[in-house]
Amino acid sequence: MKRLTALLLTFTLVFACVGCSSKNESAEDVADVKSEGVMTYAEYATAALDSQVVVETYVQAKQSWWDNKATVYTQDKDGAYFLYEMACSEEDYEKLTPGTKIKVTGYKSEWAGEVEIVDATFEIEEGNYVAPVTDATAWLGTDDLIKHQNEFVAFKGMTVEASKDADGNDVAFLYSWDGSGQDGDDLYFNASVNGQTYTFTVESYLCDKTTDVYAAVKALNIGDTIDMEGFLYWYEGVNPHITSVTTK
Repeated sequence: MKRLTALLLTFTLVFACVGCSSKNESAEDVADVKSEGVMTYAEYATAALDSQVVVETYVQAKQSWWDNKATVYTQDKDGAYFLYEMACSEEDYEKLTPGTKIKVTGYKSEWAGEVEIVDATFEIEEGNYVAPVTDATAWLGTDDLIKHQNEFVAFKGMTVEASKDADGNDVAFLYSWDGSGQDGDDLYFNASVNGQTYTFTVESYLCDKTTDVYAAVKALNIGDTIDMEGFLYWYEGVNPHITSVTTK
């Protein structure tokens, strides 16, 4: 579900949605040593909400840019950081390609269960790292899942379950969370494993209606078996932002 402020403002979608399933081997072989004054992920994870944080992390995907503010998915070798409306010029936004290392100063915040960094500034540093995808299927329904919030993950062997559209009909996906939307809006769909059903989202700011994943979800049928990749976002519980769907 989008935030009201985002719905009222225009943005420029620059990042073309792709799954980041490979890693930069040279970066992987080098220890991810933090600069002086920079938190480790463990220190960030235990920092109090609303406290100032300083992290070094790597761009994995860009969601949107508007009014000199960027929303970005990032990750280091120990965990992930969601940067919401970070101060960023349009020129600098173009430089935030997947793998780019940045030093971020901001405040740790939480919105509907999603832990993020807000009111942030950044600087680009030397270094490059694209996170490998991690299979999170076994974490669904466990306390371990939230420990990996915002990471690039996969869910495998899931079964598409019915959603109810605005007219009460069983459908494989919804435009918007309640079925009241239209083509181009976020897509919501349900999928199950081990008898439990979870909701997944194609965030249209991240992967718009021209992307392969948007088309793939629109082509789903109830009962299909699918594999997925995406970012482990949270909204009142787990609500992954999916970037790739493959029907088996």
